[in-house]
Amino acid sequence: MRLSFLKYFFSATLCLLSLQLFSQTEIKGKVVDFTQLLPIESASVYVQNSTIGTITNTDGKFSLTVPEKYVNDTLVISSIGFKSYKTPVKDFDGSADIFLEEDIASLDEVMIIAETRPKTGNEIVLRAIEELPDNLPEQPYLQKGFLRHKERNKKEFKWLIEAALTLYDSSYASGAKENLQVNIDEIRKSYDLRDVDSLFAYTSYLKYHEHKVNIKSKTLRRDTIETASLVKAIKWNDERVNGLDNLFKGKLSLIRNANATGALFGEDVLKTHQFTLDTVLVDNDRKLYKIKILKGEDYVGLNTKNIYNEGFEPKGWLYIYWDNYAFKKIEYELVAASTAQKRRSKSLFDTLVNHKLELTYKEYNDKMYPSYIYYETPKLVQVGNRSSDKIDEEKAQADKEEQFYYTVQEILFTEIVDDPLQVQQATQNNWSSDIFVSRPYNATFWKSYNVLLESNEEEQLIQDLSKRASLFKQ
Repeated sequence: MRLSFLKYFFSATLCLLSLQLFSQTEIKGKVVDFTQLLPIESASVYVQNSTIGTITNTDGKFSLTVPEKYVNDTLVISSIGFKSYKTPVKDFDGSADIFLEEDIASLDEVMIIAETRPKTGNEIVLRAIEELPDNLPEQPYLQKGFLRHKERNKKEFKWLIEAALTLYDSSYASGAKENLQVNIDEIRKSYDLRDVDSLFAYTSYLKYHEHKVNIKSKTLRRDTIETASLVKAIKWNDERVNGLDNLFKGKLSLIRNANATGALFGEDVLKTHQFTLDTVLVDNDRKLYKIKILKGEDYVGLNTKNIYNEGFEPKGWLYIYWDNYAFKKIEYELVAASTAQKRRSKSLFDTLVNHKLELTYKEYNDKMYPSYIYYETPKLVQVGNRSSDKIDEEKAQADKEEQFYYTVQEILFTEIVDDPLQVQQATQNNWSSDIFVSRPYNATFWKSYNVLLESNEEEQLIQDLSKRASLFKQ
């Protein structure tokens, strides 16, 4: 009898501990600018001194799942240039909007006391790059995150992928190409209704892999090419533009790869960029410099394999902490500037902005980790009608709209793992960064996984896409 009681007691205790371990609290809300009464986009929402967090969408709304063990900790809602909102997680009330008040430091006052500090934008940025080894992680770590990949023409979504990913990085000191890995853990949604000109992708594939530079898509016939070859070519075209390895290991990983040869923010940064100090703002009670990015003497080039990605000038903003010179946020655009790139961009994409990037970092244990990545670039998907013959204007307009897609990739990092044993165990697995492969939906996994909340417009467009995908399957 006593033995049965002990078994029952331990079983009940284990159940209680299990419930506490997996119990979650979901909090939702909307963040608004107190002065202008407008929603604040990309505001940080996180549990203080933890790795749990998210950001607000374009409507200022957010949703965050918090493990029960953090309910007594402090929830922080902050945005650059505003005073932070803080409250215990258990006391958060999402029924009313959260209003943030403006909070800006005096530039003149800051510069007067800054006698021994860098004073110009160029000097501040060079100091921030110099401090990267101290401000970025020195030990291997993992980050869990959520990816949303979207492609659309000027009217509607054509492709949507939502996935959970894990990032492994050995440290800032190590080269990213050999020491950084990305794995796709689960797929949440995958709808592909693109009108892709597979012959265009196929001829491009042959050009770069078999050096058949004179072959034209007009001379090829689909019924003479194996379907598997066409699919392979389309996937290659997707990966060369939107592959995750490009995003994390390439030049647009401005901070992580600043120590690489030929890096955009490397030793020659002032040849292609100039920086002007604009003002000093406040983020969660900490001062930070707001610095404008201007063009330098030379054009910016990405040296992308198989794509002409040269002849740009940079635009945007840097936000750098006053106290430790850590990069908090980067808003970065590459605009066609050379004659050749202007002609190419306008003809193929109807825009001069080829790359639009936003990088946000969060501080954890005195180191800065990626928090949010937004990357937008146009992608050519078909050659369009190049014939000089007179064609129907409506058909011509439809062809032009399907010539390229706006592609957007957003990554929200939701957890940092720095335990050496967990990191080591994870690296023993087989890793794959391929987001373009379908996988079965795992409802249990997604039940408590933090994701990016869709805006009202995105939600409506995604619903429309999912309906069209269902009809297509039937």
